[in-house]
Amino acid sequence: MTSTAPHRHRDTPGTGPHRVGLVAATAAGRRHARTLAAAWPHARLVEADGVADALRTAWTTCDAVVVFLATGAVVRVLAPLLGDKRTDPAVVVVDEAARHAVALLGGHSGGANTLAAEVAALLDARPVVTTATDAVDLPGLDTLGWPVEGAVAAVSRAILDGEPVRLVADAVWPLPALPPNVHPGPPTGEHPQDGYRVLVTDRVVPVDDRTVVLRPPSLVAGVGSSRGVPAAEVDALLHRALADAGLSPASLRCLASVDVKADEEGIRATADTLGVPLRTWPAAELSAVDVPHPSEVVRAAVGTPSVAEAAALRDGGTLLVPKTASAMATVAVARHAPRGRLAIVGLGPGAADLRTPRAVAELRRAAVVVGLDQYVDQVRDLLRPGTRVLASGLGAEEERARSAVAEATAGHAVALVGSGDAGVYAMASPALEYADERIDVVGVPGVTAALAAAALLGAPIGHDHVYLSLSDLHTPWPVIERRVAAAAEADLVALLYNPRSRARDWQLGAVLATFAAHRPPQTPVGVVRNASRPDERVHLATLATFDPTVVDMYGLVVVGSSQTRLVGGRMVTPRGYRWRG
Repeated sequence: MTSTAPHRHRDTPGTGPHRVGLVAATAAGRRHARTLAAAWPHARLVEADGVADALRTAWTTCDAVVVFLATGAVVRVLAPLLGDKRTDPAVVVVDEAARHAVALLGGHSGGANTLAAEVAALLDARPVVTTATDAVDLPGLDTLGWPVEGAVAAVSRAILDGEPVRLVADAVWPLPALPPNVHPGPPTGEHPQDGYRVLVTDRVVPVDDRTVVLRPPSLVAGVGSSRGVPAAEVDALLHRALADAGLSPASLRCLASVDVKADEEGIRATADTLGVPLRTWPAAELSAVDVPHPSEVVRAAVGTPSVAEAAALRDGGTLLVPKTASAMATVAVARHAPRGRLAIVGLGPGAADLRTPRAVAELRRAAVVVGLDQYVDQVRDLLRPGTRVLASGLGAEEERARSAVAEATAGHAVALVGSGDAGVYAMASPALEYADERIDVVGVPGVTAALAAAALLGAPIGHDHVYLSLSDLHTPWPVIERRVAAAAEADLVALLYNPRSRARDWQLGAVLATFAAHRPPQTPVGVVRNASRPDERVHLATLATFDPTVVDMYGLVVVGSSQTRLVGGRMVTPRGYRWRG
């Protein structure tokens, strides 16, 4: 099986222009369909003379179809319409009682597996996914977001069966974790021809019935043209230049040109046909790029001595195809090095249901996971087979930050995990001190300990508040004292992280005394220990009665403002400081 589809991207129903057709035969089905339509702006109920006609209409006009009908009936209607799984719409079938959402067609290539999960979430149903790789928690070769060519089914089966598979790549790309039977091989061009292989390359290579080629987005094609250039001429010139250099158009990351060509229809149409974006740059920026073939004629016309070569090289890279011309167009092609990927992931306060779906997705996308050992242990069940784990103990924060950045700089897909939100007293700051422009950084917000504690206490942060850490490991105590005094004088609700430990047993009492000097003795004070975890505990008192010895490093202390009250056993800070009683 060979797949050479362009870089087409199927958006999820709730986030993009993904046309979802909803087909229902009964009143219950239509009721469930309306639930989906209310949640998805681009979903619509498809009406026709009969349900079979409605299903056929949805099949030909939509990117995805959700059918409220028996699976057998759907199969009988759609069987004559099946074409190519790369272009056929995804189909999800939901039973009359909305108990199951079955990914029937286009599980990987069409996005039906993801669609089934989203349908199930909205209807409180159970997603049913039967694709083999999903069943054993492996990434499908056709789900990595890159064009794939060759024997996808045969190589996928070899991976599933545990047979040796060589991964042969021209460079290290941020792929997700692959199982241990997929192991690195020699560079392309040096590999033996026997056995199963996954090749990662932008070069045209021979493909047999045991080889899959993944096309990484490594090539940037710079394009210049005369006004009114036909799209056919640009397309033909580009494909000829790539073919002469032995490069695959499936590895094009984008077309690039000068700003004045942003509306050039021939260039735009070529980009659309290839399924890649068109990026344009100001002439002044392109004129600063060192190119081998500058032209004063081009400078006089558009303000830069090079368009094609300069645009291809604007973000660095190596020029593989110097500018080549047709009657009205010029093309140049550069190869760009892979960029590693560092996801800084907040895991939330501890409970699995307070962990965001985005955090889970990033953990499953990563080939390397770095974190504090106890946090990594919380998510080991989410990691794909073959994920490399770099765990360390307390006090090794800087080492973890350096390791995560180093792995990403080497080209890997890395997740650096932390409790709560990684940007709040956690790993984002030290990691980003070392990260540079060679890697892509993705921040994944998490539910903080403060938010989890505040929810348990009531509504203590309904007005202005401040986070303060009482740990003097990185901040001198006199600085902490000044900040505490400022917060107390400003009448801010204070959320105190790292409030007390065996080595710091007096500081919390001193801090509470500072707040007591500015607030009434009946001001509520709450402490939550291990918020959202099995041994969670909540304690409420006032500034006058609070005992600091009930607090340790697993607790978070919330000191109310002068307006915070206890109502029904809960801390409440009124919005606008206007108490309505």
